[in-house]
Amino acid sequence: MVTTERAETRIGRRRERRRDRDRGQTAIEFVGVTPLIILMLIALWQCALFGYTFILAGNAADVAARAGNGSQHNPKGACEQAGRKDLPSAWQGKAHIGCPIGYEPGLYKVRVDLTVPVLVPGVLDWGPKVHGDAASAKEG
Repeated sequence: MVTTERAETRIGRRRERRRDRDRGQTAIEFVGVTPLIILMLIALWQCALFGYTFILAGNAADVAARAGNGSQHNPKGACEQAGRKDLPSAWQGKAHIGCPIGYEPGLYKVRVDLTVPVLVPGVLDWGPKVHGDAASAKEG
């Protein structure tokens, strides 16, 4: 009976010593992993901005192609105005809308080039370019 109690107290002391050595380890691990978590969130946000810019370019090209095709007096002006109409202000500054980009019989083709913002739309616009192409069948 005595040897069992001594063995239990020895094991208990070892556990206490081990706990004392590990004190603060969780805080240190959290501080070490936090920058990695922040970098991953920034990368995910940048991917979301890239996708949103791609959607904006495609939509602007589609709207511009329909407007340019339907206008009889000034198709180029109507195309450019319609392409910029729905773009948010952060994307309008460096937007390039090419109306029409090709002369294929029966099609009015438009290309919209937008710059992907870096982290904050409207602040850092030196990111890559995204192209949106659309075509509308000529009527009449």
